[in-house]
Amino acid sequence: MSASFNAAAALYDVSLAQAANMIRLCGTTNTVLLQGHMGIGKSSILKSLAKMMPTHRAVYFDCTTKDLGDITIPKITEIQNAEGEGECVKYVPNEELGLHLSGPVILMIDEYGKANPAVKTALLRLMLERKLGGYTLHKDSIVFATTNLGAEGVGDLLPAHARTRITVVRVRKPTNVEWVEDYAIDAGIDPMVIAWVMENPQLFQSFEQVQKPEDNEHIFHPNAPGRVSVFTPRTAELASNWTKMRDHMSDHELTAALMGTIGTASARSLATYVKIGDQLPKLQEIKDNPMTAKVPTNETAICMVVHRTLQTIERNWTDAWMDYMERLPKEAQGLFANAVRNAVAKSKNGQINKRLLEINTNKKYMDWCLKNNYMFAADKT
Repeated sequence: MSASFNAAAALYDVSLAQAANMIRLCGTTNTVLLQGHMGIGKSSILKSLAKMMPTHRAVYFDCTTKDLGDITIPKITEIQNAEGEGECVKYVPNEELGLHLSGPVILMIDEYGKANPAVKTALLRLMLERKLGGYTLHKDSIVFATTNLGAEGVGDLLPAHARTRITVVRVRKPTNVEWVEDYAIDAGIDPMVIAWVMENPQLFQSFEQVQKPEDNEHIFHPNAPGRVSVFTPRTAELASNWTKMRDHMSDHELTAALMGTIGTASARSLATYVKIGDQLPKLQEIKDNPMTAKVPTNETAICMVVHRTLQTIERNWTDAWMDYMERLPKEAQGLFANAVRNAVAKSKNGQINKRLLEINTNKKYMDWCLKNNYMFAADKT
């Protein structure tokens, strides 16, 4: 285990969903600074919060591109009131901070730990009091910030006087299952990548849990400076863009592209995995002839079929899919049903997947659930 790993602190690392909930509950008064591994989806929390609170406007401020003069600029203003008249300098804030908006905002101050020291100081009052110069955010506005772990060595530093104004929360990496269920399916990640991820949980391991870099060659490790391309949830999405184009590329081109995106070890693993995809039946075959369409014999290929369907299914061919699904192993049927039930559960928190919600009302699907209710005996959904 890495020497910098703090086991006690890790016990209270939170998931991305838990972090979003904490910000939603107390973000009007407390600025939560999310500290976590690079590329795990910290920035995506802004979109999650925007879905939860549709009356708020999402506002993004990138600290890495700002200098002190980018926070406010002086504007000479004439003053006329009961106390006198004359001119004064008024400081006008950058529009990316949302202070000019009349309604409530969700302000994400991204990469705060990498900011110029003067920028960090300039933002402290906004993070503590929701004020900057003569401007004040709407009372219902939410402010939160993000940064990477200091141990990653990418320049994320927090001065002590800044920490006393904020709540620092460590965000853990998602598990492979969390990433697939909470993000990948809705984001349209290539089913090939999803299936590969599901079989390789080590892709989501933290370097803090790996003593020797060679024990996990897929991930970033501060003791492996030559490992410039690595697997993260962010690079997985980029890799998905490449695998979707595989029919138009040679194996050599695809592998080269993946190596430059997710690193050598992950690229070779995924490229090999992609070749299994030839077993998959065409979607149109399932729609037109669900009782005769090819059923893969390989477990991996079967999972790919299920994940592809979760991303593409529509109401008009749900009946055909249900007929085809009954020909799959029970484990694969349960994988599909659990994804639908998970979508129903998330809809209660404002995360709507209309396609999967429609499946939940399909008669053949409901009949299947009744017949296989033993598979959900412990489910509270």
